[in-house]
Amino acid sequence: MNFASITQRIALALATTAIATATTASDDIADQYPQSELYSKPVEVIPHVFSAIGATAPPRYENAGHNNNLSFIVTDAGVVVVNAGASDALAAALHAEIKAQTDQPVVLVINENGQGHAMLGNGYWRDLGVDVLAHADAIAETKKNGDFILQRMQSYNKDRAGDTRIEHANLSFEDRYDLTLGGVKIEVLHLGPAHDPGDLQVWIPEWKMMIAGDIAFHERMLPIFPHTCTSCWIETWVEKLEPMNPTYLVPGHGHPTNLAQVRRYTLDYLTDLRAKIGAHIEDGGDLAEAYYVDQDQWRRLDTFDELATKNAGRVYEEMEWE
Repeated sequence: MNFASITQRIALALATTAIATATTASDDIADQYPQSELYSKPVEVIPHVFSAIGATAPPRYENAGHNNNLSFIVTDAGVVVVNAGASDALAAALHAEIKAQTDQPVVLVINENGQGHAMLGNGYWRDLGVDVLAHADAIAETKKNGDFILQRMQSYNKDRAGDTRIEHANLSFEDRYDLTLGGVKIEVLHLGPAHDPGDLQVWIPEWKMMIAGDIAFHERMLPIFPHTCTSCWIETWVEKLEPMNPTYLVPGHGHPTNLAQVRRYTLDYLTDLRAKIGAHIEDGGDLAEAYYVDQDQWRRLDTFDELATKNAGRVYEEMEWE
């Protein structure tokens, strides 16, 4: 593999991908790849980095739970996969796409966090002898809630769940995990608290490429969970992510993009919502009214109807005690 001209090829590749997919981020779009369990066929985001972009809808039978991004990095010494998929069937479908691109074996699978669509396919990969890596907090999450995670997937995926089982990552790390494969340096980082326990980012410094996971959103509204610390998320973003200044970025959900776009719909959204909830609290407002603070500027985002009021309530509960 010749990487000498990769920086010249990256911009064109990403621009082509953006043009091809810019109109396809919708909660209502049907399966884009019906001959596969995958919701969409993997695209080459930049040379040697591929991603199968999931639906922006919630996980359901129609998308087989493929509502996140399943990515892989091809090198001369093997393939690194980011996210195992929400079932054995999705993992197998992604593997088939990898085999269509390269004869190199998959040597490592990375779970971007402890959510089902990141790790429920682990069993498929472990049965092939492939190591699976996750942050220690993500593994703790799957050990604590694995049965619930699996049952939830089985409830919407029915026969598509197959023989999927809970299989925890066999490799863990705390702050960072570095590897060099086929001359490509890959850094697996935990920049800090963000969306979910054990969120990680995969960084290829030579290519200025980040597979960012769920620290970054832009096409669908980000969900705020009861355990999410939004002030921590903002701090991680400002102090750790921004200085890295990735040129190319694959978020956890939605099409490949750039830092400015995910900043707009992640950092700016969190900052705006916290400012409005803060003003609401200062004015003596209660939780019932907090659900309806003005979020109209974010209405274009997919899953707005499902998440906007929930997010406002959870930020109120967080900020009430700050």
